[in-house]
Amino acid sequence: MENETLFTEEAEPPGRKTGLVKMENEVIDFSSLVAAAPQTQTVKQKSDRILFPFKDSARSRLFRKKYYPDITRFEWFDWHWQLRHAIRDVQTLSRMLVLSDSERQAMLHHAGSLPVSITPYYASLLNYRDSSSPLRRCVVPVMDECLHTAGEEEDPLNEDADSPVPGIVHRYPDRVLFLVTDSCSTYCRYCTRSRIIERSNQHLIDLDKWERAISYIENNTNIRDVLLSGGDPLTLSDNKLEWLLGRLHKIRHVELLRIGTKVPVVLPQRITPALTAILRKYHPLWMSIHITHPDELTPEMSAACIRLADAGIPLGSQTVLLSGINDDVETMTRLVHGQLQIRVRPYYLYQCDPIPGSSHFRTPISKGLEIIQGLRGYTTGYAVPTYVVDAPGGGGKIPLLPEYAIGWDKGDLLLRNYEGNIFRYPDNHAEQKDIH
Repeated sequence: MENETLFTEEAEPPGRKTGLVKMENEVIDFSSLVAAAPQTQTVKQKSDRILFPFKDSARSRLFRKKYYPDITRFEWFDWHWQLRHAIRDVQTLSRMLVLSDSERQAMLHHAGSLPVSITPYYASLLNYRDSSSPLRRCVVPVMDECLHTAGEEEDPLNEDADSPVPGIVHRYPDRVLFLVTDSCSTYCRYCTRSRIIERSNQHLIDLDKWERAISYIENNTNIRDVLLSGGDPLTLSDNKLEWLLGRLHKIRHVELLRIGTKVPVVLPQRITPALTAILRKYHPLWMSIHITHPDELTPEMSAACIRLADAGIPLGSQTVLLSGINDDVETMTRLVHGQLQIRVRPYYLYQCDPIPGSSHFRTPISKGLEIIQGLRGYTTGYAVPTYVVDAPGGGGKIPLLPEYAIGWDKGDLLLRNYEGNIFRYPDNHAEQKDIH
């Protein structure tokens, strides 16, 4: 009965109520705080700091006042409001951006298979006039998505072949990918799983399919690591997410839970005190955040990441290498340095997967190696991600590095450092000599 209620009632119905979490994780209704507070200017200022745990940026405030003049600050910070008002049509978007012919035609004719969805918050970050600006290219479609080139596939990583039950991808011996939803708040145009996004025949948020997936994990004792992805797991309601985490946490051989998400970047309002109170119950819990460009490192996004880190959740970033967006050393350096300041460790730099219509995003492999070489030695190792190709056909992630080990000579390993200088390391078992 409890499970039926979870999936039939509207979880966290849209509205003005949001939770505030005490030290002991008790959720308080904001409305009771407001009602009880004396109506003085001093107390009102104090309650504002309670009600709005994020400090919105000047850019966000100006955007809201221009395009949503009737929306209160409270509504803007309600993640349900952001989801309900995600921009999905050309008419709305053309009020906010000067669309190029390619952008307008792509939206009118539904170029490619991926729908358009952009949260109002993320729309506030987009350049008004320049269609070639980095963040805009990531989320606004263009007619290049209609151009399919050799080697592109709907399922380039062959995930479907490694799916023993719906929603589970079991490729590596000790871990599984659990696709818990087929929707996100904002869609990246280079999405690897565009084939499943908002497809009516998928219905990944389904109790029976979740139960089958959980049973598969329970019955395979070699699985110690479960990665929740989709879609974006953090678009689920608190109730659904806690139900999933609770069920998985009870499986004795599951040692580690992970969440893959872009929500802190495109919907930072979702990272509420109530959410972090839920997440911290299920340690060890790790989170991989999809971060693309330094322009995403806003005050709101930074506050969301710091809140997650303060809840004891180790944060790593996953960045897709994209042509003309982040494919130079200077941009990537700013990105990884900015991430470290908000306690996000650069984890993976992905070569863009060859989905249909992605050729305008993909770079040569040499560009990724050039970026790694431009980071290694010039900044802390904590800031250097692992550059990987997720091998087409289901080969898994394969790390790529510049050529640092260049061969052997007379038992010595020859090494090239970040400056290009050659050094020897005695790699042989030389005769021991008495040093006394």
